[in-house]
Amino acid sequence: MRYEVVLFDLYGTLIDIHTDEQAAKPWQELWEFLDATGAHYDDAAHLKASFDQLNAVNVQEARKGAEHPDWVEPDVLPVFQRLYAAGGSMASPQLAAKAAWVFRKASTSKFGLYPGALEMLGKLREAGIRTVLASNAQACYTRPEIEATGLNKALDRIVISSEEGMRKPSPKFFLRALEYEYTTPDRALMVGNEERCDIQGAASAGIDGVYLHTAISRQDDPEICEQAVLSLNGADYDALTAFVLDE
Repeated sequence: MRYEVVLFDLYGTLIDIHTDEQAAKPWQELWEFLDATGAHYDDAAHLKASFDQLNAVNVQEARKGAEHPDWVEPDVLPVFQRLYAAGGSMASPQLAAKAAWVFRKASTSKFGLYPGALEMLGKLREAGIRTVLASNAQACYTRPEIEATGLNKALDRIVISSEEGMRKPSPKFFLRALEYEYTTPDRALMVGNEERCDIQGAASAGIDGVYLHTAISRQDDPEICEQAVLSLNGADYDALTAFVLDE
């Protein structure tokens, strides 16, 4: 087989999800949780304003001096810790993570694996292919979701942008994932649902890409990605498996 490692995007590729962090519900529930655990704000609106300000500073600090600022991925967890400090309290990383998870759950209205995701990953692993998550995501949101779906056991490695400090489409992000696997770009494949981040980003690192055009692909993404070695309509794991295994 040509590939020994397959990199997977997460949201829109393995997980079908819809979140709205601007809705009132997540901020109200976060406000209630913070208030109950020692950080006090007048109301949810004041809390959101404080979060936005602290997050902007967090992003600015992380991107300062970067050659490609948009490719830098700061971790949002310290922002939740600073929310406690701004609210007159102190929080451990564990308590801040609980607050982040309260917010994430309240902002999520749709969540679940695409049908057949675990079976597909199992078939690839049975064939001796390493399966690696390569996701633009915040670990404090994503790691609990990975565990909830069983992906933590179905994947050989998990690489998350907020933990690496960089994000797709940076070629360095893809190459970092391959370094962990001790392999080279010509032996790897990237599977994702965004043309620029997943397919073009992987190509910039010399990695082939399979494009899944799903319902949560970007609205301006094409149905068929000309740069991909294979374009599929939706999460067509049967076709993906047949391609990878050269069946």
